[in-house]
Amino acid sequence: MWLAVHHKNKFGLFLLTKAAMQIWVDADACPKVIKEILFRAAERAQVPLTLVANQLIHTPPSRHIRAIQVPAGFDVADDQIVQQIEPGDLVVTADIPLAASVIEKGGHALNPRGEFYTPDNIREYLTMRNFMEQLRNSGVETGGPSGFSQGDRTAFANQLDKFLAKHATP
Repeated sequence: MWLAVHHKNKFGLFLLTKAAMQIWVDADACPKVIKEILFRAAERAQVPLTLVANQLIHTPPSRHIRAIQVPAGFDVADDQIVQQIEPGDLVVTADIPLAASVIEKGGHALNPRGEFYTPDNIREYLTMRNFMEQLRNSGVETGGPSGFSQGDRTAFANQLDKFLAKHATP
C-alpha cells in the first residue's frame, strides 16, 4: 500500500512512501512461546504487531504491540484479520483457510512451526486439511498434530528473523 506523505520535497512534489509492514496473529490458538518471540521481534524491528482473539490477550506495554478482542463465533477473528491486512503484511496462523485468504490478499502467512504458506503450496495444504476432515467426519480417528517442540520454536524464530530482515523497514 502506498500513502501520500503530508509534506513536499525540495521540488514541491508530494512524496509517496510505502506503509510499514505489520504482523497479525491469529492469537486464540497461538502458543505462548510464539507470542513471546513475536513480542521481542516487534520491539527489536519496531514493527506493529496485532494479536486478534476471542479472548482477552495480555500484551507487554509497547507502542508497537496491541491486542484486539473480537466476539466469540466461528471465524470471527479470522474475518477481522482478513479485513484489516494489507499486501505485504505477515499473518501468523496455523489456520489453513485463513492462510489461503491472506495469500489471496497479497500477504504472507507463517505457521507457529516455522513453515510459510505460499501460493505454490497452499492448495496442497488445503487439500490435505479437507481430506483429513472428511476422514474425521466419517468416523476415522486421525489423531491430532504432534506436540510443539523446541525445534518448532527455533524454526519459527529463524523464519521470522529472516522475514523481518527482508521486509521490515522501521
